[in-house]
Amino acid sequence: MSDYYTYDKQIKFKSWGKLKKQMEGLLCDKLKGKITYFFTSYSVMENCFGRGAINYEKTEIATFCWTDYFNKQLPEERKTGISREELMKEDFMKNCTLCEADFIYAMTLFLKTDIEHSLNSDNYLLRVFAFMDKRVGKRTLLKIKDDVSALPKWVQEFYKLRCEAESIN
Repeated sequence: MSDYYTYDKQIKFKSWGKLKKQMEGLLCDKLKGKITYFFTSYSVMENCFGRGAINYEKTEIATFCWTDYFNKQLPEERKTGISREELMKEDFMKNCTLCEADFIYAMTLFLKTDIEHSLNSDNYLLRVFAFMDKRVGKRTLLKIKDDVSALPKWVQEFYKLRCEAESIN
C-alpha cells in the first residue's frame, strides 16, 4: 500500500521547533542555511487550519495550505459532480495540491523511514526531503537522474536545486 494512504496514527509531533530542527539538521551541507521549513497554525480563524512551506533563500518554493488545497479542488467538484472525497489523492500529490497536514505527516514519516525507501517512495514529499538529505551523496544523485525525469515538475525542481548546490551536471 502506498505511503500516501497509510496515515499512521502513531505519527505525531509535539513541537514544531523540534521537528523543524531535526529536518533542517538532515539537510546536506550545501543547502544548510538556504533551505528552511515553515509551519504555522491558525486556531482563531474559521475554516483555516494553518500552512506549511519549504523556503529557499527566504523565498517559498513549495506551499502547503488547507485553503489552497480546498480552493483548487472545489471548482473541479462543481465541474464534474465528484466530491472531494472521491478525487484521487495521487492527483493531489502529483500537482502539489497538498495541505499542511500532508506536509507535517510527510516530515514525521521521513524521520522514521530509511533513506532508500524515501528516495523510491510514491509520496513525493518523502522524495523531496530525501533529495536534500545529507545521507544522499553525489553518486546516488547521479544514479537516480533518469528516474527523476519521470517525476512531476515540482519534485524535479528540488532535485535540480540539490544538484546545482553540489555542482552536479
